Amino acid sequence: MSEIKAVPYIPDEDYDNPAMITDFYEFTMANCLFMHGFKDTVMVFDMFYRENPDNQGYAISCGQHKLIRFLQNYHFNEQDLIWLRSKGMSEEFCEYLRTYKWKGDVYMLREGTVCYPQVPMVRIECDMAGAILIETYLLQTMNFHSLIATKATKISGLSTHNPRNVMEFGTRRAQGASAGNDGAYASILGGCIGTANCLAEMKFGSEVKAVGTIAHSFIEFFPTEMEAFRAYAETYPDNVSLLLDTYNIFESGLPNLIKLDDELIARYPDDPNKRVKSARIDSGDLARGYKRLRKALDAAGKPYVKLVASNSLDEKKMSNMEVYENARFDSYGVGEKLITSATDPVFGGVYKLVAVKEADGTYSPRMKCSDSASKAIIPGKLMAWRVFDEEGKGQCDIISMDDEVINSGEPIEIINLDPDAFSPVKTIVPCHVERILVPHMIGGELVIDLPDIRAKKDYVREQLENRVWESELRPEFPHKHYVDLTHKVADTREEMYRKLHGGKI
Repeated sequence: MSEIKAVPYIPDEDYDNPAMITDFYEFTMANCLFMHGFKDTVMVFDMFYRENPDNQGYAISCGQHKLIRFLQNYHFNEQDLIWLRSKGMSEEFCEYLRTYKWKGDVYMLREGTVCYPQVPMVRIECDMAGAILIETYLLQTMNFHSLIATKATKISGLSTHNPRNVMEFGTRRAQGASAGNDGAYASILGGCIGTANCLAEMKFGSEVKAVGTIAHSFIEFFPTEMEAFRAYAETYPDNVSLLLDTYNIFESGLPNLIKLDDELIARYPDDPNKRVKSARIDSGDLARGYKRLRKALDAAGKPYVKLVASNSLDEKKMSNMEVYENARFDSYGVGEKLITSATDPVFGGVYKLVAVKEADGTYSPRMKCSDSASKAIIPGKLMAWRVFDEEGKGQCDIISMDDEVINSGEPIEIINLDPDAFSPVKTIVPCHVERILVPHMIGGELVIDLPDIRAKKDYVREQLENRVWESELRPEFPHKHYVDLTHKVADTREEMYRKLHGGKI
């Protein structure tokens, strides 16, 4: 290794290159392998997870679009190289990174695909540096997007076929600006109808619609609540949406709403669009408030006024109001419980080396087996398939080697990955089977048409409505989706485990 010519690095708070969102050990490993002659060695990594969030029956795979953009723009700047030299990286490695472009292969589930534990969500095949150095960004992106999209399907009611109009209000509670923006995007895919985040609409377009009206501070600014209501209606006569609980919902907010709406009717008798459209409450007993407000507004001849609820809501609170108290708001604003997935804030995706490409073009499997059989990964260059039953619903997922083919109508013997399965080996005849791990980039080039946000949102909804067993969608004690291995995969895993650990899995 040549002498490192380190120039002092000067920190810059405004600097931002996503390629440097990297755990430092990724650079130390890559530099070491580079200096030992493995620069062109091709590695295969799988990203998968072990448990569904909230012990539910499924998750939503999300983040593919952002990951593709990252890989397409992957590069290192002079500032990065100066810092890397200051941290002990070799001159040769830094010079290699100076012109480095990401030219690997990416196979992934399509964004929005319903997914299950142990099944690869992403397969990366790339030269050594490109395979190792992207781990942190890949996991950060896929884990967070998948976590929020999954939570959104619960909160929006998609998972129970009981859709709600939910607006994502969590930016101010998000762990940073990127979480606010990416969380808004993922929430829309998971069934939300809008977001409070203005930048999210600017970044992603009108499908990630920025929504909102007024806060308590606006009403407090005016001498009286009624003056605040009138000022807002004068400015936005076609979009009058009021907040009722600044002072007192039923003694102040509701009477002033009725009075204002009567004034609008008198001023615009022939324009029914210029009316109070909605009213939001953000405190108190929301279910009781809904029933009293709905009764009062209907009695006043104003059934067109929609009711909106906010205040630390989640899917359980909304479901309890709807099921047990018959209080179904027209829409909801959900903040911290969605943007942080508060009930289970970590999506445990991992990124593991599963194979190394040899000089003759074959792939040698690699395996972490550990002292815990549950953490013994599935080695080899893998492919993922989904088998559908007669009704078109996902029956099981099968993990095969990449060179294996599973055909509809042809019997196949499979091994259940669940160690508690009573009959781990069985033969099935798939009615219909789909290869779900599909190429997105080959040789660093995009090879798939990426759908727009509306199409991805519709894709999520269509799967939950038509292609997933109802038992997997149960909020309590859901059915555990079957994940199976081909004999070739299972035998490889057992053989490697015996070799590396001296026993059976």
